[in-house]
Amino acid sequence: MSNTPAAQTMTARGSSVSAEAARYLTFTLNGESYALDILHVTEILEYRNLTVVPMMPEFIRGVINLRGRAVPIIDLAIRFARGATAVARRTSIIIVHITDAAAGDPAGSAGEARGQDIGILVDAVNKVVALAPDDIEPAPAFGAGIRADYISGMARREHGFLILLEIGRVLSISDMISLGDVADQTSPEPDSDKPTAAG
Repeated sequence: MSNTPAAQTMTARGSSVSAEAARYLTFTLNGESYALDILHVTEILEYRNLTVVPMMPEFIRGVINLRGRAVPIIDLAIRFARGATAVARRTSIIIVHITDAAAGDPAGSAGEARGQDIGILVDAVNKVVALAPDDIEPAPAFGAGIRADYISGMARREHGFLILLEIGRVLSISDMISLGDVADQTSPEPDSDKPTAAG
């Protein structure tokens, strides 16, 4: 008997809300709480030793060999002009996949967006949260401590705000070119998996 117009409306409304909510991976950097759209995240790694590549921007801390691929590692703290991240027990690397389209570059001639795997060095990874559009406020023009175009929005939490990053802006198209050069220059040696195999 629950198949009434009111019940159908409530069900449809509930489905709409759940469909609109997006999931974000939250993490800590210099005491601030940030979040990335989970759709960009491919995996989370414990910190491991990095191979330093000469003549790269300071925020590119190095590369890791991830299953035979050289993946550049970005220190977000340096990127945000807040000094280098100090490696500690909970330091983590978030592997994200950025497409040219996400970074503002048109898709290729075949209509397919190319992409690049990039590691982001953070103080600690926290948890995944679901945020509905009503939970998110527009990015402030100033006062967040980082460039406004790096922020897609702000979500109010119990103890302050969660800064939602626009990862395609944080890793701009010019940076994508540099990161591609890093991957090309750093082809892993055949036995270079040994130090990271246990990780």
